[in-house]
Amino acid sequence: MKVKVLILTGYGINAEKELAWAFKMAGGKPHILHMEDVIENKSLMRQYQILAFPGGFSFGDHIASGKVYGNLVRHHFLDEVRAFVSSEKLVIGICNGFQIITKMGLVPDLDGNQTQTVSLIENTSGRFEDRWVHLKVQPNNSPWLRNLDELYLPVRHGEGNFVVQSPELLYLLNQQHQIGLRYSHPQGKEVEYPYNPNGSVENIAGILNRKGNVFGLMPHPEAFIFPENHPNWTERMKPGPLGLEIFENGIEYFR
Repeated sequence: MKVKVLILTGYGINAEKELAWAFKMAGGKPHILHMEDVIENKSLMRQYQILAFPGGFSFGDHIASGKVYGNLVRHHFLDEVRAFVSSEKLVIGICNGFQIITKMGLVPDLDGNQTQTVSLIENTSGRFEDRWVHLKVQPNNSPWLRNLDELYLPVRHGEGNFVVQSPELLYLLNQQHQIGLRYSHPQGKEVEYPYNPNGSVENIAGILNRKGNVFGLMPHPEAFIFPENHPNWTERMKPGPLGLEIFENGIEYFR
């Protein structure tokens, strides 16, 4: 039986079809549902093994990116999301989806109470960033990043600057291996703009919850599922691992 993936869409979300295609190529059975459908029938979530929050501009990024969408989920079906995570099923939030799950407190969730302690704010460049970035996978316990070391993926966001509530929290993220991805330099040099496209503290591009089954990241792995997606594919360069491998890892977890 194929792994069933619930992809939540809603007002302003625009990358749900890309994400569904990635999960289908990875061997899963994706199903796109509007958040209102889940609000009306919360038991729907029990049918799925993976919950995915795609990218876009939910509610026009009013107040703060992902804030309105995250509050609606918290208000209407947070208990169901908690049960989903507690049962060691998988959750992924990409770009706006990452913004949503940070506002909900699903990551890093250090206290287990889904309290928001980190955020993604306006890029320090003051502009929307649409570019490809180098990434280094950090030591972690997440099935999403199994057997991956380096990645090259596109970003496209205006609010991707990862910030934390306190230095103590940042220390815990490092100590507990909850940092999944960092922006990196291809020659190992100091990581400055544009290699860190948004000014994120310690070049953090993606984080995990304590169990590692919830993963949030700003880059878009669903936008690199074919070698031809690579910006230099016509130069016959070996593209390295595709973003598709993240989704394959998620599906393989249940097999």
